Amino acid sequence: MNTAELLVQCLEQEGVRYVFGVPGEENLFLLEALGRSSIEFITTRHEQGAAFMADVYGRLTGRAGVCLSTLGPGATNLMTGVADANLDGAPLVAITGQVGTDRMHIESHQYLDLVAMFAPVTKWNAQIVRPTNTPEIIRKAFKKAQAEKPGAVHIDLPENIAAMEVEGKPLGLGKPITTYASFSKLNDAAALISKSEYPLILAGNGVIRDNASDALIEFATRLNIPVVNTFMGKGAIPYTHPLSLWTTGLQKRDVVSCCFDRADVVIAVGYDLVEYSPKKWNPDGTIPIVHVSLTESETDSSYVPKVDVVGNISDSLVEILRRADRRTKNDDFISQVRSQLSENYENYARDEGFPVKPQKIIYDVRQVMGSDDIVISDVGAHKMWIARHYHCDRPNTCLISNGFAAMGIAIPGALAAKLVYPDRRIIAMTGDGGFMMNCQELETALRAKTPFVTLVFNDGGYGLIEWKQQDQFRRSRFIEFGNPDFVKFAESMGLKGYRVNAADDLLPTLKEALEQDVPTVIDCPVDYQENLRFSQKSGELDCLT
Repeated sequence: MNTAELLVQCLEQEGVRYVFGVPGEENLFLLEALGRSSIEFITTRHEQGAAFMADVYGRLTGRAGVCLSTLGPGATNLMTGVADANLDGAPLVAITGQVGTDRMHIESHQYLDLVAMFAPVTKWNAQIVRPTNTPEIIRKAFKKAQAEKPGAVHIDLPENIAAMEVEGKPLGLGKPITTYASFSKLNDAAALISKSEYPLILAGNGVIRDNASDALIEFATRLNIPVVNTFMGKGAIPYTHPLSLWTTGLQKRDVVSCCFDRADVVIAVGYDLVEYSPKKWNPDGTIPIVHVSLTESETDSSYVPKVDVVGNISDSLVEILRRADRRTKNDDFISQVRSQLSENYENYARDEGFPVKPQKIIYDVRQVMGSDDIVISDVGAHKMWIARHYHCDRPNTCLISNGFAAMGIAIPGALAAKLVYPDRRIIAMTGDGGFMMNCQELETALRAKTPFVTLVFNDGGYGLIEWKQQDQFRRSRFIEFGNPDFVKFAESMGLKGYRVNAADDLLPTLKEALEQDVPTVIDCPVDYQENLRFSQKSGELDCLT
């Protein structure tokens, strides 16, 4: 047995089902070992796509997604997806081929110090230089990737080490350790919440990672505390729940911002600062905060918790609830906010404007998607509208990259989502800019037999940057580009292509596209004048009293 074969045995022991990547000369032994294993290798068209697939696979399953590249340019192509997983808290293991150890001391073809290069975008990384250390390195990699806060790790395998004969076997997996908050912290948190008149829960992605949604719903309901979720915390509480005030995280003030203005304590549950800077909702650092998470709070002048409750989130919420003595009461303010949010959402149900308003596009998508179906958002102006208007009943049904916020994630991410949940409907929602960054992976999706819908918000430019430019300078520069015919593009790959020619076309087109047994692309012209209208309204925001 060689080192590559031992490494693959270790991957099998970790429960790896898929490896996403591009073959290369320096990973030949690893590819050969994978070909004789129970693991399915998904050959992608670009290493960035492979990393995004592993990223979303990890986020949906809680088990590290695995991506593979060769050395040099193959490895540098992985970097964006690896960094995205690391900052978004998705477990990922990246494996790179490398020159032999006998070539590293001299200038060598395609050689880069990959351990040094990946260090800033991973939790941990290592090069395998002793074949017998392989089981320890693989076990540590998965343990690190999947431990809270999850993220990316990197393993570098020189080609001469991969070929060396070795004796060994995978290590046992062991059981994850569960940590619990201290009684004193639970008591302090309960006391602060019991005294509060206008508490507010800020639910982040950690609620979903720790499977704490049920405990959060019970906590909020029993104590009658409204809940706002971050972009990455969507579905932590059903949007239909009477205490759900939907999503926060927009760069502009919205009616949800009024809830923070009013709060006399914010209970931040599973919240990571990277999701939405506290400087946006607590700029003066004056709102008292209770931090409930598996990890200690990050240091920030606008985020200095009165109490740090560190431990299993579900257990912490149950124990605080047992200790809290807050008299619940009806709060007309909560009803008013929900009513205003709902009215704004429903205003676009029958909008006939063309190009189609982003609110109308998202409204129609919501109508065709079930509670368990999954939307993967790319990054751009459409992401802001998805965050504001696509509402979730359940966790992990709307995935938004809002830590690293990398364009190009939607199509590879949708492929991974379909592998994880083959019976669910999957829609990749992307701008035309993000679409052209990884549209080649639609051929991978066809080959992998993972049918999903790609809905393209087509405005012929970088809409989010134009929005920012117009806000800042009242003009835009360098944001326009041309597009291919997306319908013909899809058809050239053997996919189904559709074009929306009127607002009324979208709903029936979505329904038809979702029934296809091949990936589909819908080209939908979008009216991004709504961006500036929203900016104007946010500037005129008059908080409810």
